Amino acid sequence: MRQTLDSVISQTVCPSKWVIVDDGSTDDTPAILAEYASKYSWIDIITRKDRGHRAVGPGVIEAFYDGYEAINPDDYIYLCKLDLDLRLPPRYFEGLIERMEANPRIGTCSGKSYVEEAGRLVSERKGDDTSLGMTKFYRVECFKEIGGFVREVMWDGIDCHRCRMEGWVACSWDDPELRFIHLRPMGSSQQSIYTGRIRNGYGQYFMGTGLPWMLAMTVFRMPEKPYVVGGLLILWGWLKSWFKGLPRYEAPGFREFLRRYHWRALLVGKKKALEEIHRSHGIN
Repeated sequence: MRQTLDSVISQTVCPSKWVIVDDGSTDDTPAILAEYASKYSWIDIITRKDRGHRAVGPGVIEAFYDGYEAINPDDYIYLCKLDLDLRLPPRYFEGLIERMEANPRIGTCSGKSYVEEAGRLVSERKGDDTSLGMTKFYRVECFKEIGGFVREVMWDGIDCHRCRMEGWVACSWDDPELRFIHLRPMGSSQQSIYTGRIRNGYGQYFMGTGLPWMLAMTVFRMPEKPYVVGGLLILWGWLKSWFKGLPRYEAPGFREFLRRYHWRALLVGKKKALEEIHRSHGIN
């Protein structure tokens, strides 16, 4: 947490306001946050009660909205949902703002996440068609237009597809100045990384992802830790949810839009599929 705090404070463009939500911490978190808030007037702390367990997905967004509701979003041009397990490069926010100012149709964006393994950086392999969930940088206008985040697992995929549906660009860049360190592996869990992979499969099911895309994703994720089995567990999470007939995200037209995009990406590649969507909205 201190690494994240220090890397934000050291940004070339610092936040006008940083609302940090302590989601019921039972360790030294409150004291550490109070220490930083006492030094920087633009840091505010909100403390939630301990719910007694970690709530991945819905719990994350509940905490985010406690912070969001403490501000007037109309007072700001940009908004960032930021986790406290990151180490950001010093020009991170400035670099994102420069790119968004250059293209007013970019609704949400981020850099790319890396983890440190044996003294080297390893990419977490996220696609260019999404802003990463641990550091979603948004144009406030776009965030309001898509209705914000869904309070469920895969909120951080649904929002990017909603952006494209409404004629915005959702993206991320692997430029050196935007690469950040993720201090906790993506898709892990308080129980195990295996549980996290199954949860990812459920999230894909909830979002509305079809089986062809899931099969392709299974193969794509096999080279990642835990090797082979990780990809299979994602598929199992989807299949298990399908067998149970669990509820899915039901926004009008969303699932049809998502599956058309996935089919085009499988046939012609993501880059061309995205270009087709952008052209349909008059975006170059």
